[in-house]
Amino acid sequence: MLAGELALAQIDVAIVERRANQDVAGSRAGGLHSRTIEVLDQRGIAERFLSQGQTYPIVHFHTRLDISDFPTRHNYVLGLWQKHIERILADWVDELAVPIYRERGVTGFTQDDTGVDVELSDGGSLRTQYLVGCDGGRSLIRKIAGIEFAGWEPTMSWLIAEAEMTGEPEWGIRHNDAGMQAIGKLEDGQRARMVLTEPQLGPACEPTLQDIREALIAVYGSDFGIHSPTWISRFTDMTRQAVNYRKGRVLLAGDAAHVHPPMGGQGLNLGVQDAVNLGWKLAQVIKRMSPESLLDTYHAERHPAAARVLHNTMAQTALHRTDDRTKALGDIFAEIFAMDEPRKRLVGMMSGLDVHYDIGEGHPLLGRRMPDLDLVAVDGTVRVFTLLHDARPILLNFGKPGSVGIDPWADRIRLVDATYTDSWELPVIGVVPAPAAVLIRPDGYVAWAGDPGQSSLADALTAWFGSP
Repeated sequence: MLAGELALAQIDVAIVERRANQDVAGSRAGGLHSRTIEVLDQRGIAERFLSQGQTYPIVHFHTRLDISDFPTRHNYVLGLWQKHIERILADWVDELAVPIYRERGVTGFTQDDTGVDVELSDGGSLRTQYLVGCDGGRSLIRKIAGIEFAGWEPTMSWLIAEAEMTGEPEWGIRHNDAGMQAIGKLEDGQRARMVLTEPQLGPACEPTLQDIREALIAVYGSDFGIHSPTWISRFTDMTRQAVNYRKGRVLLAGDAAHVHPPMGGQGLNLGVQDAVNLGWKLAQVIKRMSPESLLDTYHAERHPAAARVLHNTMAQTALHRTDDRTKALGDIFAEIFAMDEPRKRLVGMMSGLDVHYDIGEGHPLLGRRMPDLDLVAVDGTVRVFTLLHDARPILLNFGKPGSVGIDPWADRIRLVDATYTDSWELPVIGVVPAPAAVLIRPDGYVAWAGDPGQSSLADALTAWFGSP
């Protein structure tokens, strides 16, 4: 996703990838939340994902929460396995002519005042202005950079496997003293995917097929003739976050910056949104449109967003415990979540639709995602997200056409005269006053809203998009 964002900004970018091709062992993560689908819609590629998945009008936080009344075109979760998500994204960056150096990894790097020398596992090297570690929870780039990965040690673990079975298992979810156990059919109809809560924290090593057999027998009394596994793994509730998302010319995104238990299916979504926040900022710094200090806003905005996800997954893990007191607590929470206001707050958090960057005081839109309005412009009706397809900032003027001038920034920002007469509604917050003009960043968040005659507009243009 980051490579695609940089390519749209005409930046020379490359991906170093250990895998030989785009094939992924196992299905991995299971879907996309509303805000991530919106982000993909902002780039004109959401339909590629929607056409291959299944939508569900709910999010999960201990219980099922309805999202169908939320003010977004994508008021649902998209069920789509990570292996498909990665493939679709790879096709997109291929269309953008991004080179991928496959079958090699980063083994080391050194940085100086002008760039980073990157050592590759095949003996080669790359010289780059910036290096971004998107290399997962065990990130070598984070470790070499010396960035602390602070957090909490694991207390629970789960086995996960995808394999064939000769017997007919008990499909669905069951609960026992250890926790939740589940077996489901995969999309090919031949293999099963199972998630099994271990009664004690498992060892810090990759499990075997025999471990899966023993776990199945312990829970179900049979291993159902399990064989031919395509993926076996163990995950825990370990929760950690990089203390800094940047050290000099090295930055972190995705699981390299944060790891947490997969409750609520938020991890992949968090990483994609990291990339979209970072991409345009990195592009502007590389082009020398903005000072390097703009990169500091990446940590300032995304670190709190991830910290909030870590917090809610820790809470969900606690509610997974099976003692009677935790069950009683869960029952009370379920009653509270059935109320409209608590439900909306939780749905906003889980879906990513309530993200609010601290950009300062002002209009309620400031720092929040721009709604995908149907605008009436000179050339007819146009969606806001359609205007964002090329990842350029936009200034929407709802006043008299031609009344706003941004000539010093005309080569950087698209000015659109438009009208919109319906109400402005934000998730969780509700209806907000209609602004006279809105400045939208390439990531779809509002950098400024107000009267275009105010000096604050020029200040915002300079702060986010460089001096004229």
